[in-house]
Parts: sequence; structure tokens; C-alpha cells
Amino acid sequence: MLKIVVCVKAVPDPKEAHKIKIDPVTKTLMRSDVPLVLNLMDKNAMEAALQLKEQLDAHITVLSMGPPPAGNIVKECLALGADHGYLLTDQAFGGADAFATAYTLAKGIEQIGEYDVVFCGMASSDGSTEWVGPQIATFLKIPVVTRVKELVEFGDRWWKVKAGMENGYRLVQVKLPAVLTVSRELNTPRTLSFSGIIKARKKEIAEWGINQLGLLEETVGQKGSPTIVSNLDSIASRRTVEIISGTREEKAEQLVKKLADAGVI
Repeated sequence: MLKIVVCVKAVPDPKEAHKIKIDPVTKTLMRSDVPLVLNLMDKNAMEAALQLKEQLDAHITVLSMGPPPAGNIVKECLALGADHGYLLTDQAFGGADAFATAYTLAKGIEQIGEYDVVFCGMASSDGSTEWVGPQIATFLKIPVVTRVKELVEFGDRWWKVKAGMENGYRLVQVKLPAVLTVSRELNTPRTLSFSGIIKARKKEIAEWGINQLGLLEETVGQKGSPTIVSNLDSIASRRTVEIISGTREEKAEQLVKKLADAGVI
């Protein structure tokens, strides 16, 4: 049986991104006032796992790190067809950068046990560093292929994938176990079904904190993050508006003159 782990992230709803604030003391994002949704590219990662499950004998485990409300995102993945779900949640995990996040997720994967492939979205909508997947692979000491856009061949131990790059793609053969970070080009994620939602009600999400993972506080969260935000400056956006009056021809003439005077044309 192919054992798949899908790492997903609960991110602030992009539609309400204007509500996100930054804590002036910790310099971290304050997300409590913004609803959490499943990160877009993690939907592609989840879809890749589901398609493999339809073709092969496979088991899907979903893993996420975040506050308790992020459990709803894990539940969504269970409704889509995942078999088991785990949420890494602890106050000690708060404020983690990409390094500390990857370290905690890697420890969670080790705790889960055997795995053949780990799928991650290439980037998150709130951070977009593209670092977490490769760093998970580094902590697990396994290969990684980033920006995967097509699964070409998948055997017992060796897979062949297409991975995007500027003005083309790479054709990569990778030995399992491995981490694959996927792009939006890989597939079109499916939507939730009513039957899936009903089935997910019977599935439980296991929650692991720092004690269950056997980690030290100085290795996780903000304490374990080597990235330091030293200062933040707000930029005021000020615009002046001038109403041009007259006939259509006069307005056009005035506009062209003003643009020419400003050096735009």
C-alpha cells in the first residue's frame, strides 16, 4: 500500500486579507479576526493524493500545524477523502517561521510513522516562501522535487515527474520516500460532496502538542525561528484626484497635456 502524507495549511481567507494586522511587539501576523481557509496550492496537493488513491492501493494522512480552528481545514480534507488527520497545535508553535514550521511538521511526519511520499503545496498564500517543503525534506533526510506539474510515472520505489522552471520544465526521476511540492498546473482540485461531509463526521482528528512530539520549546515556534523581523514601517498611501471638466474633446486635450507635463507620455 502506498502511504501518502499531505501537509496542508490553514491560511487567512484572501477575500478578507485587509483585516490582517501585525502585532507591533512580536512582529507576527494577527490572524484571529480573519476566517481560515485551506491554502490554494494545498488543494492541488490533496487532489494529487486523491487521484493516486483512485488508481492505486493508497492511504492518505493529512497533517497540519496551527491553532485549534485549523482543525476545520483538516476536517475538510477528510471530507474530500483522506483517511486520517492530525493537527499539530500548541501555543509553543505560535510565531514560527518557515524553518520552525518545517521542523515541527517533519517531527509530526516521523511520529506518524511509515510514509512513501509527502505532498505539499508549492507555496502558501500568506507567506509564499516556497521553503517549507524543501526544509521538511532536509529534516527527514529524503529527496525533494519542487514545482511539480505532472506525475509522469509512479512505480514502487522510483517516480518520474515533470517540474516547472522558467521557460520550460525538468523531467526528474526521484527515489521514494520523497517530498513533492506541487504547483497549480498539476490538476484541478475537486469540490466537497455531501456524502464526503457525512463520512467525515465519523473520522476523528488527532491533536499533538509539544509534549506528544517530544520537542523542546526553544526548537519550535518563535523561539526556534532564526528569522527575525527587526523593524516594521507603515507606508501611507496618499493620492490626489483632479476632476477635468469640459466637452469630451476638451477633456481629452487637457488629459493629454497633463500626462505630457508629468512626463508620462
